[in-house]
Amino acid sequence: MDKRRVVVTGLGAVTPIGNSKDEFWRRLIAGESGVGPITAFDATDFSTRFAAEVKDFDVEARLGKREAKRMDRFSHLGLAAAKEAIEDAQFPADDAELWRESGVIMATGIGGILTFWQSSEKANRDGTWSKVTPFFIPMLMANAASAQISMQFKLRGPIFAVSSACASGNDAIVTAYNYIANGEAPMMVAGGSEATISPLAVGGFCSMKAMSTRNDDPQRASRPFDKERDGFVLGEGAGVLILEDYEHAKARGAKIYCEMYGYGQSGDAYNIVAPDPESEGVELALTRALKRANIQANDVNYINAHGTSTPLGDSAESNAILRVLGQDTKVAVSSTKSMHGHALGAAGGIEGVATVLAVQNDIMPPTINYENPDPDCVLDYVPNIARKAPVDVALSNSFGFGGHNSVLVFGKLR
Repeated sequence: MDKRRVVVTGLGAVTPIGNSKDEFWRRLIAGESGVGPITAFDATDFSTRFAAEVKDFDVEARLGKREAKRMDRFSHLGLAAAKEAIEDAQFPADDAELWRESGVIMATGIGGILTFWQSSEKANRDGTWSKVTPFFIPMLMANAASAQISMQFKLRGPIFAVSSACASGNDAIVTAYNYIANGEAPMMVAGGSEATISPLAVGGFCSMKAMSTRNDDPQRASRPFDKERDGFVLGEGAGVLILEDYEHAKARGAKIYCEMYGYGQSGDAYNIVAPDPESEGVELALTRALKRANIQANDVNYINAHGTSTPLGDSAESNAILRVLGQDTKVAVSSTKSMHGHALGAAGGIEGVATVLAVQNDIMPPTINYENPDPDCVLDYVPNIARKAPVDVALSNSFGFGGHNSVLVFGKLR
């Protein structure tokens, strides 16, 4: 059976630089940073005291007071982004078959860790576990955001969560893509949501020495590919894409942002947290993405890099890109994490939205805080200022602890 073409017809975002896709995009191409001192808790005693927090998010206004009390923050963010994406896609209200046959695949790396932390703290403080909320498990579970979206919109197709660390968002989009490409669903809601800014998660990452400690200048702490980078900046948020069968979208006269050509996935088989210094897994994922999408190396105009601002990760990714696209490649590469931080399992969803908008608008978002070239990172990183240039084909990279590598390929309708 011939594969169906898959297009993007809706977008939604809740991020540290904007609580809608339009605000997110405006501030992204303006090069604004969403990083600042942690306000979620007192971080005085932590080696890293800043993060990229979602700001001014009125959950009760977005979701309603009753529903908000029954969800963890990661579900709040995911449901809000999904609502925006579904509204953006402008589906006919009376298409009962669409909702019956379509599904939701949302990603998270950690799930309801805020619920876990807050409930544990309360039980220990009160000296009893008997008053743990009956919503504790439904709030905690990784599939909660997918389930909430399904219930909100009466989606009865495939509904589940994907969790592959920081590759989760991309892997959720890949899985949704395949349901449509194989003719099993006309539309899928896909992306990722994460909310981990808590003493427990920050403490864990501090112990690993994985995060930047540039406490005196947090807005300049996330500096992917810069020689002075010293670790990632923890972020939170959600990004959601509406993937749709091209023929279905065309028949209803949908606005189409771009086409998803394919993807590539691989495993490092190397280390539970450290990237393979030879980046063989990343190279495999990139190569498989080009092959599955049926494009050549010189077709790629732009790459939204994983680019976490870690010393080993950024150089490994850069070197893999050079090996796959060629040592003389002119491809533009940027890391939007320099502005919105690293949202772990939501990264692929948020950066998927950014990549789709780059294709639609022919604008490459910048890598901000890029000041000192690194001899181990020699690509064009769109330093500090967005660039107006053709973006006919774009890749979006996401790699996760455990050696999970996932690359998405988006492009203009062909």
